[in-house]
Formats: sequence, C-alpha cells, structure tokens
Amino acid sequence: MFGDFPLQGKIVVVTGGASGIGLAFVETALAANAKVIVADLAQTDAFKSLGRNNANVRFKQCDVRKWTDLDSLVPFSESEFGDAPDVFTANAGIMESEQTGFWGDQEDEAYTLLNINLGHPIKLTRIAIRTFVKHQKKGVVLVTSSIAGTNGHLGTPLYVASKHGTLGFVKSLAKMETLAKVKVVGICPGPVETPLLLQVLQQHKQSGTALLKPAEIATRMKEVIESGAYAGGVAMAVSRPGHAKIVAHGLTSELEDMVPTSMEMISDVLAKDKTHVRSI
Repeated sequence: MFGDFPLQGKIVVVTGGASGIGLAFVETALAANAKVIVADLAQTDAFKSLGRNNANVRFKQCDVRKWTDLDSLVPFSESEFGDAPDVFTANAGIMESEQTGFWGDQEDEAYTLLNINLGHPIKLTRIAIRTFVKHQKKGVVLVTSSIAGTNGHLGTPLYVASKHGTLGFVKSLAKMETLAKVKVVGICPGPVETPLLLQVLQQHKQSGTALLKPAEIATRMKEVIESGAYAGGVAMAVSRPGHAKIVAHGLTSELEDMVPTSMEMISDVLAKDKTHVRSI
C-alpha cells in the first residue's frame, strides 16, 4: 500500500498554476506547508499577490508544449529548494476554440490542444517517474482531466478526446504504485468558474450556468493526493458542489489477459531510470 502522503514539507510542481484551478491548488498546497513551483507561461496579478513575500513559492516560466521546459522543472526544484519534487500536478490546459478546435481546423501541423491537454501530462508523468526512481523517493502525479473525459460533446470533440485520453493514461499506470511507489491519479472537474471558461461562456453569450469554485476542486485534489484511501489509477469526478465520485479504477484484468504486460521490460526501464542523465 502506498499509504497517506501529506503535503506538509513536500515540493509540489503545478503546471498552469498561475490562474484558475491551478492557482487554487497552489494556495491549498501552501496552506498545507508545502513548497510550490508554479510552471506557467506568465505570472498573473493574482499569483503575484499570492507569491509576494512567500518563501515557499517559486515561479518558473514554462511552455508545456516544450519538453525541454518540462525537463527543466526538476533541476529548478533542486536549485531553489534543494531537492527534487515530491508531487507533480499536470494542470495546464486549454479549451477548444475556432483557432485550436476540430471544427475550425485552422492548424497546419498538429492540434495544439492535444499537445497541451494530453501530450504534456503524459510527458510530465514520465519525467516524474524517472525523477522519483532516481531519487529513491515515493511520489504522486495528479493529472487534471475533466468530467468531459467520461462522456461526449459534439461541439468540442478534440477537448473531449484529450480528456478521455488522460483518464485512460491514469488508469493504465495504476500498477506503478506497487512497482515504483509512484501514485498516478486524476481529478475530473465539471464546469469550474475559471477565467478560461468564463471567457468561453461570454463568447457564446451564456449566463446563469452553475459553476464549481476552483477552491473546491483544489480541496479534492489535495484529498486524492494525500489520502491512502485513493490508490493509483483512481480518478475523482466533481460534477457539482459537494458531490464527488470515483470514475476510474485502474486497468481491467480482461485487457491484461488479452495483451499481457512485459513486467521484465518495465523493470529494466525503471532500473535504467535510476542512473538516467538528464539532457536539456
């Protein structure tokens, strides 16, 4: 069993931590006496106000589409706080728009939304696993998914696909808890009162929608990270205020029977992670 994992004294990385759900979780982690690295494109006024005169928070400019930026978070933590992170929170994400959406189809080489919403959590998790194994420490990865990862929506199929992908990814890594003492979990918020969503609702001239508060999602994130009652591969959905349920439980045994996992191969990879030399 992985057991409880209190945030007190831990080093926590939060991508997209300068606003919205990410910023609310930064506040929650700091209140729990954690040290926090906010990895985002720019500092918001709200973050500047929070981080002013707080020795336990650092800002690192980070474009989550760039793997070199993600890789730089570990040496930054070692430099600023004297150790590698204990918790990685893949929280940065974007909504579908005319420029970055399926229906507008204005991008020439790749879908930016998939790189941010799905590619970055996957890469950050791989960095986290390598970091925890190399430093011989227990650690937690939390991926911010969405209630959209459990259903469909014709207007935003790319966004929905990205969130389904994160849930499948979290479930697939359930056994990392026993293999390497790495707990990978997810949070699936419903509509949350964030600057991103408020902008979308304004564009579509929608009002009166009951939105969750970022602080409630942050509290649930802390719960899933800290409590040993939530095992690796679990994702918690928060669809409305005061209501949460588990929507992911880990890889099914039927799939394991059909496509057996090479545990020897994974063990070899983890052994190499212990001596991995970072190149950025």
